[in-house]
Amino acid sequence: MKNVTLLLEDGTTFHGKSFGYEKPVAGEVVFNTAMMGYPESLTDPSYAGQMMVLTYPLVGNYGVPSFSIESNGIATFMESEKIHAEAIIVSDYSTQYSHWNAKESLADWLKREQVPGITGIDTRHLTKVLREHGVMMGKILFDDEPDNIPTAQYEGVNYIAKVSCKEVIRYQSTQASAKKVILVDCGVKNNIIRCLLKRGVEVIRVPWNYDFNTLEFDGLFLANGPGDPDTAVETVEHIRQFLTTESAKGKVRPCMGICMGNQLLSKAAGATIYKLKYGHRSHNQPVQQVGTQRCFITSQNHGYAVDSKTLPNEWEPLFVNMNDGSNEGIRHKKYPWFSAQFHPEAASGPVDTEFLFDDFVKLL
Repeated sequence: MKNVTLLLEDGTTFHGKSFGYEKPVAGEVVFNTAMMGYPESLTDPSYAGQMMVLTYPLVGNYGVPSFSIESNGIATFMESEKIHAEAIIVSDYSTQYSHWNAKESLADWLKREQVPGITGIDTRHLTKVLREHGVMMGKILFDDEPDNIPTAQYEGVNYIAKVSCKEVIRYQSTQASAKKVILVDCGVKNNIIRCLLKRGVEVIRVPWNYDFNTLEFDGLFLANGPGDPDTAVETVEHIRQFLTTESAKGKVRPCMGICMGNQLLSKAAGATIYKLKYGHRSHNQPVQQVGTQRCFITSQNHGYAVDSKTLPNEWEPLFVNMNDGSNEGIRHKKYPWFSAQFHPEAASGPVDTEFLFDDFVKLL
């Protein structure tokens, strides 16, 4: 285990040991307070360009499942085809693992996918630094390679284009007369696709900048994804065209968004987006449905939020975060268009709000 240093952009340093692939990297340093789920989080495309700090002290004790692929082309246990995070930073890496579904150690997986991992870091102290200062860029440097210093930029980089599919992918339904749903891939998690398929719809997955308005479909689904929503100019324009065209029709097709999809739908509606100080990345974010006493525990992973005050009159907040009051979803007052900033499909995390998929499919 080589000695490594985590250097934050404000000059703060943390020293630890390498247990993953040995290469210096740079990225935005963010923290996740979940107690489990590192295979799902590492393969979540929303972590592209970021170094993931886990506040739960013991990591790696249940290993990693196999990277098997189903007949429909979707990984059985992972949320995408590879690790997207730049690195993982933990307090105590467990070299021994035990789980009925484990096929390899976290260290072996990281090395195979050429992703660094650091252990021996006081991640709770590091989290306090990030909470007080806000998310920062950081670098992982190997002490025996002092001149090998990586560089990276996060804000303004179109990570959506980096992780989106490059061509149209169709997932057929077992039902002959299945409704067709366009899924705009901004970095979609596999469990979103699983949740749609098990509800009997045909999913047509299109690249982030694909003009889906030229296709025949029954509903529109806007997926999650990494980075700054302001970089997805083409996606927003296509959504805005959809909203405008549908408003002029008699029967309006439904639309649902998740995470980045909430932000892009809001931008298309006319709202503005801002960057949170340190984002929401956990399994225990309390969210209230506006106008009700219903509160849900949700899984989240995002660094930007919708400014609810900028929503046009025909739109309204659907959910609100009970911790900081930030927006957690919107809906149109007349048409069947709504979104959630959190992850109803979780993977990993609570599935209290998976009923939103049922609500969407019923509208088709």
